[in-house]
Amino acid sequence: MGAASQYFRHIRDAVVTVFDGMAVSASHLLRRPYTIQYPDRTPIRVQDTLPFRYRGILDVDLEICTGCLACERACPIDCIAIVCEKNAQTRELTISQFDIDIAKCMYCGLCSEPCPTGSIHHTTEFEGADFSLESLIRRFVPEPIVAYKPKKGPEPDPRVAQMLERGMRYVDEWAQPGGKPAAPAPAAARPTAPAKPAPPSGAAPRPAAAASAAQGAADTAAAPAAPPAAAQGKSDAPDGSQDKEEK
Repeated sequence: MGAASQYFRHIRDAVVTVFDGMAVSASHLLRRPYTIQYPDRTPIRVQDTLPFRYRGILDVDLEICTGCLACERACPIDCIAIVCEKNAQTRELTISQFDIDIAKCMYCGLCSEPCPTGSIHHTTEFEGADFSLESLIRRFVPEPIVAYKPKKGPEPDPRVAQMLERGMRYVDEWAQPGGKPAAPAPAAARPTAPAKPAPPSGAAPRPAAAASAAQGAADTAAAPAAPPAAAQGKSDAPDGSQDKEEK
C-alpha cells in the first residue's frame, strides 16, 4: 500500500511542476516583449557603452611603438610576433614585423601592462568572427617603420602627442583600483628626533632648588679662569726664595 501511494504522489508532483513552469511561460504572452535588436539596431553602439579599460581585441599604434619587445616577452602564449632590426648606418631601430594572432589571444592584458608608451592596448571591439584562422592574424606593419624615440620635452607632433596621452592614460590606469590615475609618490621626510617626555602634571618644580641652581650657574660664570701651569710655577719661585731668606 505504501509503494502504490508513493507512486501516485510522484505522478501528482510531476503534473504540478509542469503546470508551474507553463504558468510562468504563459504569463509572458501577455507582457510587452523586451528584445534587444543586437547589434545594429540599438540607439547606441554596444562598443560605445563599454568602459575604457575593456579588454577587447588588441590594437597597436605604431607611431608610438618603441620596439622594446616587452609585450612579446610578456605574452604567456606567444601570440605576438615582432621583428626589429637596427640600421648600422643611421643607428635607428626599424620594426619590420608586428603580428598578433587574435585566434590565440586570451585577452589577459599582460602585454599592455609593460608597454612604456601604451602603444599596444585593448579596444572595445569584440566581434572577431571570420571564415579562417589565417584571417585572424592581425599584421600591423605593411612596410618597415622606424621605431619611436621618446622625447625629453613635449611631443611636437600633435597627432603623436594625442596618441601618447591616450597611451599613458591606459598605462597609468592599469594597476590602479577602480581605474583611477596613479597618485604622485610622496617626498621622503627627514627623520626627526623623538620628542622628550613631558613632566607629569602633578609635579611642580621646587623654588628653592631652582634658585640654588641659578646661583651656582652665576658663580661659575663669575669665577676667574685658572692660570696655566707654567705661569703658576714661575710665580711660586720668588715665594720660595723669600722663605729661605727669612730662615
